[in-house]
Amino acid sequence: MSASQSTVETPEPAPVWHGPALRLLWPLAWLALQLQLLLLGLMSAGWNLAALLLYPLLPRATGRRIGRAMIAWGYGQFWRVARCSGMLRLDAAVLDALRDEPGLVVVANHPSMLDALMLVARLPRSACIMKASLAHNPLLGPGARLARYIRNDSAYGMVHCAVKDLRAGGQLVMFPEGTRTTRWPVNDFHPSFTLIAKRAQVPIQALFIDTDSPYLGKGWPLWRLPPLPIRFSVRLGRRWAPAADYQALRAEIQAYYAEGVHLPAPPR
Repeated sequence: MSASQSTVETPEPAPVWHGPALRLLWPLAWLALQLQLLLLGLMSAGWNLAALLLYPLLPRATGRRIGRAMIAWGYGQFWRVARCSGMLRLDAAVLDALRDEPGLVVVANHPSMLDALMLVARLPRSACIMKASLAHNPLLGPGARLARYIRNDSAYGMVHCAVKDLRAGGQLVMFPEGTRTTRWPVNDFHPSFTLIAKRAQVPIQALFIDTDSPYLGKGWPLWRLPPLPIRFSVRLGRRWAPAADYQALRAEIQAYYAEGVHLPAPPR
């Protein structure tokens, strides 16, 4: 892809959670949003219990495939429920073009805690980089271990495992900012994604996550109700070949994101 592509959102009827009605329905809206997050947590807990039992029984390749497919399916169910509620809306259909492509580093900006759920729901081959501490979390760890997600406890080990996974036909979803965006338009990018692409000799596909909502951005508490509905959309951006000078490529891609994001500037 040589240029950013915009997605076209299908017009939808106005949601219940709109305008003056929201002030009257605030307690119900708050409860509905919390119930959706609770559903996500319960689905995660249920699958992680199953993954705990499956991990020692399944061969590595089978566990990897089933683990990733089930995580993608579960996140997809969450977005379907959220869409039916009229509160959370996601337009990420452009990701379907990448769904079955092996050996690809997929990178995106990181405005919200929900970003990984958006991408993984449409990319069932993909692995994520996860904090090593989460691998021991009973609600997240078993499923991540079954899916062979990649831990970041060692920079060398992270790069080695990511390269091995990509060479085996996997995809890698990464957020080069390292954390949710705190500095407009993007935080400084870490070079690990370009180093991994160089070592694995795979391309880097840029994605843009667009939203005008602050929901679950850095510093936004789970319990706080944002303006509704909450809308996210995903755009395909450029694709880069791996480069010998991975630091220069990192700088080029960061500049590309700084020009291309469609996020509102923070208030002054």
